[in-house]
Amino acid sequence: MFEADEELVGEHADLEKRLADPAVHTDQANARKLNKRYAELTPIISSYRAWRQTGEDIATGRELGADDPEFAAEVKELERQRDELTERLRLLLVPRDPSDDKDVILEVKAGEGGEESALFAGDLLRMYQRYAERRGWKTEILDSTVTGLGGVKDATVVVKGKGGDGAWSRLKYEGGVHRVQRVPVTESQGRIHTSAAGVLVAPEADPVEVQINDNDLKVDVFRSSGPGGQSVNTTDSAVRITHLPTGIVVSCQNEKSQLQNKEQALRVLRARLLAQAEAEADAKASAERRSQVRTVDRSERVRTYNFPENRIADHRVNYKAYNLDQVIDGELDGVIDALAAADLEAKLAGASDDEPAA
Repeated sequence: MFEADEELVGEHADLEKRLADPAVHTDQANARKLNKRYAELTPIISSYRAWRQTGEDIATGRELGADDPEFAAEVKELERQRDELTERLRLLLVPRDPSDDKDVILEVKAGEGGEESALFAGDLLRMYQRYAERRGWKTEILDSTVTGLGGVKDATVVVKGKGGDGAWSRLKYEGGVHRVQRVPVTESQGRIHTSAAGVLVAPEADPVEVQINDNDLKVDVFRSSGPGGQSVNTTDSAVRITHLPTGIVVSCQNEKSQLQNKEQALRVLRARLLAQAEAEADAKASAERRSQVRTVDRSERVRTYNFPENRIADHRVNYKAYNLDQVIDGELDGVIDALAAADLEAKLAGASDDEPAA
């Protein structure tokens, strides 16, 4: 077990040697990359060394324990410690999502249900903003279209994590169709209606990660229809970008200048292209094991918000709770924890399948 860790031990030692070389630090970007990998490997190597040492101590204890009861008693404690180290190593060796420390570009779009769907989309947007506040994150709205009753037809927001608390590590599970069941404010007969809104999440991509060829872009400008300064509705400042190779279309009209709107639209486009590339790579590498909680397919219904019963249900992991009022106010950790646990379990199962038969 864990024989492959010897390769990681060698990699860790090599990184330690390279980082001790002052010449490496002349390239700060490369030094940061090496430091990050070194930090990722260090707890694995420490646990692996302890696991190996405990195994050797158990073997020695069994030899001596044949004649000495005290050594025999120590073996039981060493075996308990090794079981703990084994489980710790299994968790540490689960493939880490390289985007977990990234910021998130989150889009909310009203779906079927008319004005009620737009009102629900607005509720979802505020839910994510409040969740971000609770975690000490920052949010920045890139683009939004509001309705007459204060609903949201569509909105794009950047969620910025804090320190090592990457927004993607938590919000990556939110993509999909979110369904609501409640009595709309526009309903005069008191009947419960069902409507839906779509959520799309993607890790924000650096320009270095996703390079866009200007020849692949079709850029259209138009007059903004949203609220803002006087210039917003009188000049062609809004921008719509079509990425011709993929057909992805992104628009932005919140900023006052055409240049600013183009830059914001490009941020969203880079994130979508990165998410698409990662999804294709995941599917190609292990289509049969791809975790159901990682999908950002907006055609999949992922969650239901039932207001009359104060119930929230996530259909991917059979999660159900009766604290919808708190969830809609930003207390999302319960359902996200359940999704993260299911994701970890699926990865552990995949890792077990990869282990050679005894």
